[in-house]
Amino acid sequence: MKPGARPLDVLQRILRPAGGGVYVVSTGLAEQRALQRQVYGAETDADVHARWQAALATLPEASVVTLGVPSDVGAGFTRGANRAPAALRAWLLGRPRHPLWTTVDAGDVRVVPQLLSDEMLGDAQIAATRAALYGDDPLAAGLPVSPLDLCARALACIFAVAPDVVPIVIGGDHSVGWPAFLAAHRHWEQARGLRLGLLHFDAHTDLLESRLGIKYCFATWAWHANELLGRDGRLVQVGVRASARPQAHWEDTLGVRQIRAAEANRRGAEALADEIAERFTRLGVDALYVSNDIDGTDVAYAGATGTPEPDGLTPDLVSSLTRLLAQRFPLVGGDLVEVAPPLAHGAPGEPGRTLDTAARYLGDLVQCAGTRSAPGT
Repeated sequence: MKPGARPLDVLQRILRPAGGGVYVVSTGLAEQRALQRQVYGAETDADVHARWQAALATLPEASVVTLGVPSDVGAGFTRGANRAPAALRAWLLGRPRHPLWTTVDAGDVRVVPQLLSDEMLGDAQIAATRAALYGDDPLAAGLPVSPLDLCARALACIFAVAPDVVPIVIGGDHSVGWPAFLAAHRHWEQARGLRLGLLHFDAHTDLLESRLGIKYCFATWAWHANELLGRDGRLVQVGVRASARPQAHWEDTLGVRQIRAAEANRRGAEALADEIAERFTRLGVDALYVSNDIDGTDVAYAGATGTPEPDGLTPDLVSSLTRLLAQRFPLVGGDLVEVAPPLAHGAPGEPGRTLDTAARYLGDLVQCAGTRSAPGT
């Protein structure tokens, strides 16, 4: 992007109105347009765009902003999480009092569904995709083209116009947790001096340095986040139950605290909150980031996901632990990932049950963010 370009100008180029991040030409286009017109209370595409731009203009006064990243390019066994941001908004249209509607919805990252990170692309591919996305726009030079980089750039622009805002990212697979946490770390810890604690709900560790030679994906994001934190114990994982290595391996080699699902369910939210709060306090944590992979929750409550695992956490435990910790450390960012509405796996009540659970978790994050004290005060 050319020097001096306004952050809002950048956002209007790299984002799309809510529900519009998935690229469609014919199949799915009518569904996408119908959702957008409902979300924005608009009658035409032009009205949708105008009301989205008006929403972006309110960012400087926002306390909480939501951002959809409808990408599942970084997923594993099965995919479908790219449908979650639109599906959650559609699900919540019938719930006008849900906390989502109190946020500024910045819309969706533009997703080219074959791309993940600009770092994985050659110059020729970046140039070709940049031309396809932005045409001959004179302000487009240097803009990213891949979902992870676009997410990071969008959040940087959001922080530029609203330094105290709390972004809540709606994925997408868990690879989007990487740019979301990276942006939070750059803004809150590197620029403003607040030490972050990272609470990570998941059935899996996501602690591989790379997977099949791929640096950033659903299985590696937490490794990179832990590196940002200096392997100093500020990453706490809750709900793990599918790992090729024992708990001691991850704790001894990477310095994380891992509370496996069986232990978490046995001890309960209050005991876990006390332990984690003591740990964070001892490590000088000032603020909280929460990354919630829906598969940390038991399949009885959230089966529409790419890698469902039995014997998981209950929604009551996840919600309570999130809220208890947010009472002690201001929540300055979060993400909700791996909701995959097309992957109902034939289970009765799905994907509705998963969307209900996800809506609850999204409400937790928004409410905790919206009621926090200003960081550092």
